[in-house]
Amino acid sequence: MSSSPLLSELIEALRCLPGVGGKSAQRMAFHLLERERERGLKLASVLQQAMQKIGHCSRCRNFSETRVCAICASSSRDRHILCVVESPTDLAAIEQATGYRGQYFVLMGRLSPLDGLGPEELGLGLLSERLGESEVEELILATNPTVEGEATAHYLAQLARAAGIRPTRLAHGVPLGGELEYVDRGTLAHAFGSRQSID
Repeated sequence: MSSSPLLSELIEALRCLPGVGGKSAQRMAFHLLERERERGLKLASVLQQAMQKIGHCSRCRNFSETRVCAICASSSRDRHILCVVESPTDLAAIEQATGYRGQYFVLMGRLSPLDGLGPEELGLGLLSERLGESEVEELILATNPTVEGEATAHYLAQLARAAGIRPTRLAHGVPLGGELEYVDRGTLAHAFGSRQSID
């Protein structure tokens, strides 16, 4: 129990962040109040602005302050390739790690009826419209290799085929630089079953 109700409220508010429990939230709150009051005020101001002004792009559903995000608006991006990802975090990872120059569609989740996430919640109506515009030639399915991610990829592949678009899936298997003896059984079995011929 804190002697300050406002301090308790601050600690509780910080607990909404992923991986932040009671002790971590308390440490953050004390740090801000003891040493970083000015930066704490800046954090509060930027956080308030972000919550009010950042929405979703009307074409890809990524986070954006404008109606159409910078990636969708860019004339240098290839409009014939569309990569579907589960979250903005996945989009950022692809942007940072690859030379991909196509466009994206962000699902903001994956098909999971138990969590109330169906086609409507993932914006698949909007995706179908984009596929019907006849610009897209390849739909890259970059969902995670989980049960829900695979089910989502299967559903999306059916959507793509119905629109006459070639669906492709990110490769899964043995990591680059990995040694077979240290790869888990599921990954190794998937890699073995998905082996390709060498040209």
